Amino acid sequence: MNRKARAITADDKADVDLTPMLDVVFIMLIFFIVTASFVTERVIGLNLPENAPVQPISPTPSLLVEVSANNDIYINNRRVDASAVRALIAQKHAELPEAGLVIRAHELSSAETYVLVADAAQQARVNNISLVPFADK
Repeated sequence: MNRKARAITADDKADVDLTPMLDVVFIMLIFFIVTASFVTERVIGLNLPENAPVQPISPTPSLLVEVSANNDIYINNRRVDASAVRALIAQKHAELPEAGLVIRAHELSSAETYVLVADAAQQARVNNISLVPFADK
């Protein structure tokens, strides 16, 4: 009965010494570092071509149509009335049939004006139509 009544003091608690565990962890770390096999990657031989003369690439001509913030239409930096857009695009496309059409619409312009230009280009049978963002100058 005497043993049960006695209060447990701080001296009676067992201390856990972690030093041996750390020693074992470091030994295992060293073991795995030493025994690890470092694989070298196999590479494919690359046969580079000789220095051949470079053929210059000529840029494809394009017709630039700009739609300003107040829905004005400019073809090659010339202001055009909305009713004349299809005729001018058809004329320019007849002059340069391989040329594409670049539509640069301002973010404040209406979608209706863009659709008007795109429809005019389709009616003029322009196949390569691109829409690019408007860059303020």
